Parts: sequence; C-alpha cells; structure tokens
Amino acid sequence: MKRDLFILRKGFDIRLAGVPVREVADATSPGTSALCLSGFPELKLRLLVKEGDWIKRGAPLLEDKRIDGLRFCAPAGGRIRAVVYGPRRSIERMEIDGDDSGATETLPHWESEEIRKVPRADLLASLLGSGALCLIRRRPFSRIADPAVVPKSIFVNAMNTAPFRVDSQVAVSGEEKAFRAGLDGLTRLTDGCVHVCVSPEQAAQFEPLIPSDRVRLHAFRGRHPAGNTSVHIHHLDPIRPGDTVWTISAADLVLVGRLLLDGVLPATRIVSLGGPGVRVEHRRHYRVRLGASLQALLKDRLCSGENRVVEKDVLSGTLLAADGYLAWGVSSLTVLPEGRQSVFLGWMLPGLFQFSHSRLLLSTWFRPFTRWNHTTNMHGGLRAMVATGLYDQFLPMRILTDFLVRAVLAKDTEEAVQLGLLETDPEDFALAAFACPSKMDLVEIIRKGLEDVEAEGL
Repeated sequence: MKRDLFILRKGFDIRLAGVPVREVADATSPGTSALCLSGFPELKLRLLVKEGDWIKRGAPLLEDKRIDGLRFCAPAGGRIRAVVYGPRRSIERMEIDGDDSGATETLPHWESEEIRKVPRADLLASLLGSGALCLIRRRPFSRIADPAVVPKSIFVNAMNTAPFRVDSQVAVSGEEKAFRAGLDGLTRLTDGCVHVCVSPEQAAQFEPLIPSDRVRLHAFRGRHPAGNTSVHIHHLDPIRPGDTVWTISAADLVLVGRLLLDGVLPATRIVSLGGPGVRVEHRRHYRVRLGASLQALLKDRLCSGENRVVEKDVLSGTLLAADGYLAWGVSSLTVLPEGRQSVFLGWMLPGLFQFSHSRLLLSTWFRPFTRWNHTTNMHGGLRAMVATGLYDQFLPMRILTDFLVRAVLAKDTEEAVQLGLLETDPEDFALAAFACPSKMDLVEIIRKGLEDVEAEGL
C-alpha cells in the first residue's frame, strides 16, 4: 500500500521523565466506579435514574437535552450510590457500587463483514444509544460530533506525540479486529475519506488493518506537535468556513469497534500512567474499568510527597482530584510533583542541571539526552505579551501564531478566523505556552477565542 510521508521541521520534544513502558498490567478491581462527563461542558443532561436504583452495565443513566437520542450508559452494574452535582446544578458524575453480576444491556451489533454495509442511521443509533458518539469530536470547535451533519472527512489519530498519551500500538495490540471494525464503521459515517495518521515506525503494524480504499494511511515524522490532529488536518484536508471534520483517537476507535461487534458497552480500556511522580516500577499501561476510581488505581503507585494528577497530558490536560474517577474518554494520566521551591539567583547560574528549550544553558549542550524530572513550578510569573515570533517555532502549520493570539485577545473574531483559528485546537498552543517567556495561558486564550467565534455563528 502506498502511503504519504510528511516530514515536519518545527516543534519540540519535552524529554519528561517517567515514560510508561509498553506493557499492560491488569488494574481492574471491584468497588465503586462512576460515569464522569467532566470533559464535555457542552452537554445539558437529564437524569433517567435516581439514587438507590439497581442497574445493569450498559443501562442508560443520562440523556442529553440537545442531541436527540444521545444517552450515557452505566460503566458497571450495581446500585446508584450518589449523583454528584457541580456548578449551577450540572451533573458532574454518577457513582455506582458495583456488584460484579455480569448482567448487561445490549445494543444492535453486527458481524465484521456486515459493518461496511450497515445504513448510516443504524450505526449512529448504536453510537447515540451507548454514548460512544462522544468519543468522536467535530472540528472546528472540538465539540461532540453532530449526527445530523455528514463530515467531509474523518481523522483517526494513532500517533499522538504529547507526553504521555496512551501508546496507540499498545491500545490496538490484540484488538486488531475491533480497530478494523471501527474503521469500517467510520466509512459509513462520511461520504469522504477516513485518514489514519501514524508515525513511520508504526506504519508496518497499521498497514494490514486498513480495510478499504476509502481509508488512507499517512505517516508524519517530527517533534511534538507533529502528532496533533490539527496538524494532520492542516496538511491533508484543511478546514474552511462551513466545513466539518470529525476526529477520533485510535484507542477510542477500539472501544467503538468493540461496541459495534459485541453490542455491549466495553467494560475496560487501556490507560497509560507515567510522569516523575509515579514510582519507576509502576510507570506502565494498565487495563482498567471504565469510570474506575483513581484512588484505587493510584494507591501505592505514586512517589512520596505532594503530587498533581493530570488527565491526558501535562501540556494541555486538566487537573484531577486524587480521589476522583476516570472520566469518560480519558486514556492517559500523568503525575507531576508539586514544585514550590525557588532557586536563589537561578538566572545567574550556568544551568548545567536546569532544563531549557533554547540553547542558552549548558544543559542543552552537555546533557542533550537527559530526561528531566519536571515539577509544576512555572519559574516566573505573568508578564506582558511581546511579539517575538517565538511561538511560530512550535507550530508546524502555516499560521502566524503571534498575530492570531493578539487577534483573539482583542476579540477580533473576523481577523482571527482569517488567520486560521478554525484550523486549530487549544492543545496546539500548549507547547508554545510551555515555552512562553510571558507565561501566558495560550491554551485558555485560544479556547475562549473559539467559543467567541462559535457564539457568533461564523
């Protein structure tokens, strides 16, 4: 099979200590689990059950008021222990005391050969009824895919380069049939092409899994953010005003494929656990229950001292409470030690033992391959923005990053759209925020900009 190879020059790899090894350990355990939807602020949920009810795994618990038919199902069977509310009475999570009875609610399912012929409406009904549609995001704005809109193409990300996202090869290994079924299902959801994006080293594993001519394999080589979906879209099928593109990760596509084949909401998923705050022997991939308790997962696996747990990756992820639950759609956890200490006259030191993304310190010359035990310390405070062109070094897209950020700050949505805002996602600016001398939260700035454009209906 012929595949494209894109070589990207811009970007930067943060050599963070604590890489999870490519081994899978079982971390499933009975007890409390939860349906947690914290990563989907656009949802407006309605309860279908109440506290004290006994339910099966896969039973519908919540439904969305905006998307007709979109329901969210129980990750485990048992008794509804509590419904936890967040700000403005939004439903934050539903906690379930598991009984391990094995009883499940079923949905329509198909054989592998049948999936590529199933009507689009039937596939969407299965994704809506299980809540698996939320694993598919639409661009621009990175919202839940709208079933009423046919996307011009769908992108499957199998090579995320951010530290430490779940390794797609580990997630797909042993689940090749489900991954292929997921790809077949995606071809029924779009009239265009399904693009699978991998690194050159992964191509040999994924090449035999491409089911048809409507699925194309592309390889991207480069430093982070070469693995971001926005970069892939920019180089393969750019978004213009009015366009809609859907995206999904390879790890999530495995869950979709298992759902289509079995008709049952999967009970487990692969989650990576890494970072300097994790003990060396526990830095690996784990098979955990959906909605698993983080307290049970992290128990005796973290280093001593105060740590910060981040879902997804350290660049663009969100803070988690150590006593919380694995949110729907999350497949990566990173733990960093809290950094509250300061270095006296650190700016005067030669920097042999200090990290730098530039070549100003001796560490970049004498310790180029060191993995650094980063903490949460920002090493500085917020300053005024200075347009230096530095941000452009970290985004391999034809976008003037400085001018785009300034347009968003000025709330000039028309200019921001002209400068390429619709092609981006907040995570694309996380690396620039990491290197920003002004310590600006570029991720949040771009997120607010996209929300403004969405609200104006551009």
